[in-house]
Amino acid sequence: MTDTAVTMEDFEALLFESFEVNEPAEGHVVKGKIVAIEKDLAVIDVGLKTEGRVPLKEFGAAGRDGTLEVGSEVEVYVDRVENAMGEAVLSREKARREESWVRLEELFNKNERVDGIIFNQVKGGFTVDLDGATAFLPRSQVDIRPIRDIAPLMNISQPFQILKMDKRRGNIVVSRRAVLEESRAEQRSEIVGKLEEGQVVDGVVKNITDYGAFVDLGGIDGLLHVTDIAWRRVNHPSEVLTIGETIKVQIIRVNMETHRISLGMKQLEADPWETIGQKYPLESRFTGRITNITDYGAFVELEPGIEGLIHVSEMSWTKKNVHPGKIVSTSQEVEVKVLEVDPEKRRISLGLKQCLDNPWEAFAAKYPQGTEVEGEVKNKTEFGLFIGLEDDVDGMVHLSDLDWNRQGEEALEDYNRGDMVKAVVLDVDIDKERVSLGIKQLSGDPFAEATDGMRKGSIVTTTVTQVNDGGIEVQLAEGDQLAFIKRNDLSRDRSEQRPERFAVGDKVDARVIQFDKKTRRITLSIKALEIAEEKEAVAQYGSTDSGASLGDILGAALQQNTPND
Repeated sequence: MTDTAVTMEDFEALLFESFEVNEPAEGHVVKGKIVAIEKDLAVIDVGLKTEGRVPLKEFGAAGRDGTLEVGSEVEVYVDRVENAMGEAVLSREKARREESWVRLEELFNKNERVDGIIFNQVKGGFTVDLDGATAFLPRSQVDIRPIRDIAPLMNISQPFQILKMDKRRGNIVVSRRAVLEESRAEQRSEIVGKLEEGQVVDGVVKNITDYGAFVDLGGIDGLLHVTDIAWRRVNHPSEVLTIGETIKVQIIRVNMETHRISLGMKQLEADPWETIGQKYPLESRFTGRITNITDYGAFVELEPGIEGLIHVSEMSWTKKNVHPGKIVSTSQEVEVKVLEVDPEKRRISLGLKQCLDNPWEAFAAKYPQGTEVEGEVKNKTEFGLFIGLEDDVDGMVHLSDLDWNRQGEEALEDYNRGDMVKAVVLDVDIDKERVSLGIKQLSGDPFAEATDGMRKGSIVTTTVTQVNDGGIEVQLAEGDQLAFIKRNDLSRDRSEQRPERFAVGDKVDARVIQFDKKTRRITLSIKALEIAEEKEAVAQYGSTDSGASLGDILGAALQQNTPND
């Protein structure tokens, strides 16, 4: 009796345990068998008391092409064990999503690629079907470069890289660009490994910029800098190249780390600078074309690949401090002279004015020193006047050459720009390109005329023109030359050194004690004259040893000089 009771209890326990094991719990993926197909629904038995129905479209292609049939085993997700109609609520899509999440997490942790299909466009990007799981593809992660038309990439299976996964929120972010960059890097590494410096290869011009062109070498781009396109000056790569054109280039440099490749076209041709010295000897003349104008000069193309510089100082004999663009223009044909050649620095210095007549030489030949000229006052400065002469030659009149008697600053006030003036050529310096002129030289030097034959010690007769406390101002008998006699030079006797004893108009004799033609100064002294006369009288009529007094000697001298009545 007891054994039988225990056996029944054990049997019930085993039965309930069997039910618990076979009865799937809600929220899990389970295997089931299709027991019937009704129109667009599949009736599936998953071991519950009732079956569940799943739309055929949830099975994807298998549900559309008739692959599913009664008896087929499928995996579904159990939403609820029984609904209000007594049926199990099943989902094939949720089952696929669960399967995909598990598989995708494994691939994400291994940093492996996944296959997916872009099927819809949303704000900021696109949605991708990862075999049941929906992922977000940002627009910036579609391609290496921005793509205008996404249509060719939709509804086709292609690899993606998972960037982020959040199962709790159901978010997956993928990138197609990362896959392309990785493939591109592998391809670039393979191509770069086959390239060598100096190698000549064919490439297609892919893009043109201001500084050069990018050339496709078959999976990797190289930069052809504008300075390496040709030996001659190339202002813009588009002058020589067109997009899509196939060109032959030489590998100049290869950076294995950054995969940057520098290319050259001109290196395939002979360097014209190697024989430049023999082709363009010094002092030789050539005709060239102006290719570029700068603030400091103009570049002249002598031949393709060879350019020389005309410095602004070598452009004109007479036009100074002007922009080169006011002398020459781009594309103009000019004759130039070779001034210097430096093959190492790849420079040729040219002269434009050397091929023209030197106006300074012509002026010096036509107007030698002492010639009178006439011109317009072009400029007035603190140190003189600039006079415009013929052939754009300018001459300068220094302040000191404006007037014989007045200070230069005072005489300068008489002139203004635009005035026509006459002057005398004083000097022409061809090397320094200078012409010195003088206006005061148009008339004779009153100082020279007044002091003609004068020397130190000479006795002159003057007329008092002014009296002041410091002395008297006198005018020489010849000309208008003035001189000044200081107070202490008015007499030998101190009591007579009084300026007030003289009056304007008085005739006064004085001795020249200083005469300087350079400074145009004359210093006179009545005192020196008296002392000189005294010495002369002593020498002629007596001596200190004769016992005669100075008064007796002077009296005798005066009596000797006085004419008899």
